[in-house]
Amino acid sequence: MRPGFHIEIIPPKQDTQKLEEDLELFASKFDRVMKSGFTASITDNAMGLLAFQGHECIEELGLDARPGQVLIHLNTFHTKKALDEILDSCEKLGIRSVLAISGDGSPRLPKLKPKDVEADNTASVTSVELTRYIRKHYPSFTVGVAFNPYEPEEHEFEKLKRKLDAGASFVITQPIIERNRATDRLLKEHPDLPVVIEAWMSKKLYLLSDVVGYPIPEDAVFDPIETVKGLRDTYRGCGLYLSLLGFKTQYEIIENMAKEE
Repeated sequence: MRPGFHIEIIPPKQDTQKLEEDLELFASKFDRVMKSGFTASITDNAMGLLAFQGHECIEELGLDARPGQVLIHLNTFHTKKALDEILDSCEKLGIRSVLAISGDGSPRLPKLKPKDVEADNTASVTSVELTRYIRKHYPSFTVGVAFNPYEPEEHEFEKLKRKLDAGASFVITQPIIERNRATDRLLKEHPDLPVVIEAWMSKKLYLLSDVVGYPIPEDAVFDPIETVKGLRDTYRGCGLYLSLLGFKTQYEIIENMAKEE
């Protein structure tokens, strides 16, 4: 049995004009992921846009967060009070997996201070300090971190070492669309570290360009489903994180792909 799929779910924005509709959509996606046996990977103010928290939506809607099937993203743009409230709520809901990331800032969002997470000798809080704080005060949580294969390799691997030393126990990469040198090195140097490969499911390549940091021609041939198949064959021991998945057009294909294993 191969490692499974992580399905990205983005909570409703706080300034939405159709909150009830957006909450219903969140609930339908969440329930479908639970029934499929996949992991619901819920973002935290993605792209710096103020949104409701995943645990808030789950509590408000009375959703069944099945053990081991929910991953909450948690970034550094929170107050200390909000950070602890999120982690306390997740514990009560039975959610024990967190992806600690530095996150995308915004003038509307507060930022954790080093003293908030008991961090010395640092000017700002990163995913390293956040991971260390969670592991110290919420030891029942499994904490994952991000890996960016587009950063200078030595710099990124040095950051990864600090994240692992802080207590991280799994990694999710930035999106790749084919075999990647830095990802290959990651798997070779850390053979026992669970790695989840992010796959880009939108055909809007200009958005992917923004993520990876270099231009991708709009006329480039790109089929998200074929990309997933290729990544599953190339990285057979890894899970796959599907960002911007089309629930109407792509989800059933992914379900069938999982059933074929």
